[in-house]
Amino acid sequence: MTVATTTVPLLDLKAQHATMREDIADAIAEVVDSQWFIMGPNVSALEEEIAEYIGVKHAIGCGSGSDALLLALMAIGVGHGDEVICPSYTFFATAGAIYRLGAKPVFVDLDPTTYNICTESTREKAATCTNLKAIIPVHLYGQSCDLDGVLELAKELNIPVIEDAAQAIGTKDTQGNMVGTRGLMGCFSFFPSKNLGGYGDGGIVTTNDDELADLLRILRVHGSKPKYYHKYSGVNSRLDAIQAAVLRVKLPYLESWHEARAKNAAIYDELFHQAGAITSANALTGEGFQLRTPAAAKLPARHIYNQYCVRVPAKDRDALREQLKANDIGTEVYYPVPLHMQECFSDLGCKEGDLPWTEAAALETIALPIYPELTEEQLRHVATTVIDFMNSRS
Repeated sequence: MTVATTTVPLLDLKAQHATMREDIADAIAEVVDSQWFIMGPNVSALEEEIAEYIGVKHAIGCGSGSDALLLALMAIGVGHGDEVICPSYTFFATAGAIYRLGAKPVFVDLDPTTYNICTESTREKAATCTNLKAIIPVHLYGQSCDLDGVLELAKELNIPVIEDAAQAIGTKDTQGNMVGTRGLMGCFSFFPSKNLGGYGDGGIVTTNDDELADLLRILRVHGSKPKYYHKYSGVNSRLDAIQAAVLRVKLPYLESWHEARAKNAAIYDELFHQAGAITSANALTGEGFQLRTPAAAKLPARHIYNQYCVRVPAKDRDALREQLKANDIGTEVYYPVPLHMQECFSDLGCKEGDLPWTEAAALETIALPIYPELTEEQLRHVATTVIDFMNSRS
């Protein structure tokens, strides 16, 4: 077994923190001194700054990315007996928000090139629905889905699109627009592992609809306006001021972090392609070097590489993870059990085999370290370990 000489965690938040330690400490100290911990001027300022960065009229802070999805669905009145289309290959929160409101998640298959929602599968599933209220496409791993196709279909069906952009702040679609600007609402997460991550949970909802923005602001504070007067039954989902202060320090760095992640991805791509890998636009056929790299986004689109996921044969995936672990390299599998196969959704009647592309991706993909502070030595250590292992399996 190869002896590790370089340690490469999947994500090293301490390295990022070291570059702004004093600014973060000062921002937190100011909040503590003010004793204004919930909402307030820091939250309002962050909302304005995020809205400007993304290019949207309104940004409404909330407690988490999961709550952002929940609030968006509540704002359009999704409830018992309704149906909402979403991918099965995504984090649980996408479908969990639908299910929590008593509605039915209608799971669709993915595009094997991008791992994002497949527009044709969405069209087919929509034809089976009787009370469809919305589509939630996910911009997975930091790459835009086929937003043009989804929006066109939604227009035909006369239903809104809620963009799940939890992993995609700064991602651009094929038109060069930031995601979260073209759907009725966009939902973002500030979970610490995201490209723009807080020091705890946090989220934000974006929209260009003035009335919807007002409703979201009411729903996040128990549905009250003014205080103690409740026209709606809302939730308690307020962004706290410490998270907002931290995020305001980090936001000016975000573009440089995107650039660094893209540079790291390019190094991986070059090393893997030199070894014989090709992109995920090509299926694993059993011929040639058995690794697929993420398909690059074509300008003006932009992939922000929240994750860098490669694809290998299912029979090799877990053994590759073990080899990387033995070489002190962190990895993750997103998502080993697709949502349509989760026990909590068994009452929906889904079964193994329903979404073949989704189920294949769950068995064949593996995320490699991609954070901005990686050194070229670390990147080469990861790539060499992967290449050596895959060559040994051929």
